Parts: sequence; structure tokens; C-alpha cells
Amino acid sequence: MNLFFKTPLLDRLEGNPLMGTVKFKMEAYQPSSSFKLRGIEHLSRAVMARGVTHLVASSGGNAGLSVAYVGRKLGIRVSVVVPKTTPGFIIEKLMREGARVTVHGEAWDEAHELALTLAEAPDAALIPPFDHPLLWEGHASMIDELKVQCPLQPDLILLSVGGGGLLNGVVEGLVRNHWTDTAILAVETEGAASFYQSVKQQALISLDRIDTVATSLGAKRVSKKALENARDFKIIPHLVTDEAAIDACLRFADEYRTLVEPACGATLSVIYQEAEVLKDFSRIVVIVCGGAVVNLEKLQAWKRALK
Repeated sequence: MNLFFKTPLLDRLEGNPLMGTVKFKMEAYQPSSSFKLRGIEHLSRAVMARGVTHLVASSGGNAGLSVAYVGRKLGIRVSVVVPKTTPGFIIEKLMREGARVTVHGEAWDEAHELALTLAEAPDAALIPPFDHPLLWEGHASMIDELKVQCPLQPDLILLSVGGGGLLNGVVEGLVRNHWTDTAILAVETEGAASFYQSVKQQALISLDRIDTVATSLGAKRVSKKALENARDFKIIPHLVTDEAAIDACLRFADEYRTLVEPACGATLSVIYQEAEVLKDFSRIVVIVCGGAVVNLEKLQAWKRALK
């Protein structure tokens, strides 16, 4: 039995009817609060099948929480290395899930170096946040669900891009469900545009720094597979502002009584702003990817800071 939930597909009841139909795939309802549980469960079960008894993650957010949740439910030891920038309430959540938490380094890259060392133990395996084929295979299950839930094939799927794990999973799901003519709008904030810049330059680029409140999108370099998919499928890179992402989070909370991170709000903002890029599409599905690194206090603080 899967640990992840089959999430509902909700109709958007407000908005401009001329935009066509808009539906929300509610990955924020997963037990760990994000889509990442799908792929992380899939990869974790695979490494456990070969005898691994210790899962190691480097994440100050959604990936770490998903690994910790899987570990608690499957009865396996979990260590999560987080950078010093990780909010205290996230560390508390990780510990409540039974994970051993180590705070190390000023940024994720330094935390990841320690995680790599821990994962060298013979009984351990690293569970990366976004760059692994089994993660993508697990994430693709949301498209399997959409195939049943959608009366008609969507002509556009909206999603957020950080490291590219969600994007790669959705592409894999579209391929195995024979929906390869469905386009994807891949959304980032302007301060975390590693995918956008890589597609523009037709080469993997590394950002000098991340400058966005949407920290879950903060991969300085996307996976190689994400750029390959951009060359082979109908993927449209798109940028939004931090302000738009936060406004969308607050509006979504009002409309659907659900808190999501700015990383998810980035994609929602495209719908709320009725962006010009949507004009040629009539059946739209939005992946509401969720996110646990948020609470109402943080959202309100971000809003005040950007005024």
C-alpha cells in the first residue's frame, strides 16, 4: 500500500470563463505537504529492497520531511542534514517524524557535502531531493491519476521548477500515458531562474546566487534531464515575481483554505494574473505542489517585506 495519497482534482470555480477550464491537482494534501513524497517513497522502497537500513537526506524543507515521513512509516532510520538557514519549526517537524537532524553549513551545498559522507556507510543510501530517475518514476504517478480524473486530456499542465524533479516526473507520466502532445508551462521566480536561463542558452548554467523568497525553487543548477526534456517536449519556461507568488499564496489560502509555499504560489500566480501565455490553451491543469516550509506568519512577513 502506498504512503502517498491519490490527490483530488478540484475545479476552479472563480475566474474568467474565457480562459477555459482550470483544474487544481492538490499535491499540497500529501501527508508530508508536497508532491515529493511520491518519488521519495518509490526510491526509498527500492534501496530498502537491496538491504539499506539508513536513509540520508540533505534538505531544509520538503524533501527532508518526505524522507522522514517515509522512514517513520516504514520503520527505517533517517538522518537529515540541514543548513543553518532552516527555520526552527521545520527542524521540529523533522524531529517529530523521528529523524536525526544535524545542522551543518551556511547553505544547502555544505549540508549536502556532509550528507554524502554519512551516506558512504555500507547500510546507508542518499535520497536526493530531485535528481534521480526513480524519483521521477514515482512522481509520474500523479499523471497516472490525472488520466483517470480528467474527462479530456489537458492541453497544458502548469508546474513549478526548482531542480527539475517534478518537471521530469510529469514528462515521464505524460509519456507513459501517451499524452506527449500536452504542453507544460514551467514556472520559476525571477531570482531562481536556473531552468529558464539554461533553456535560453541551450546549456546547463549555474546561477551565481539565489535571490527569492521561493527558497524551494533555489537550485542553482537544474538536472541535466530537465534540459534534455525541454529540447524533446513542449515545455515553455516562464518567470514571475516574488510579489506575484506571495499574492497567489494568500489568495489561494482564502479560496481553498490551503497554505502553500511561494514556490507553489509562483505557478498559481500565472492563473490569477491570467497571463498572456495561457491564451492558446483551453484545458489547463495546475500542479499545486504544496510545501511545508510555510505558515501564516511567514506569509504575512514576506508580504510586508515586499511592500
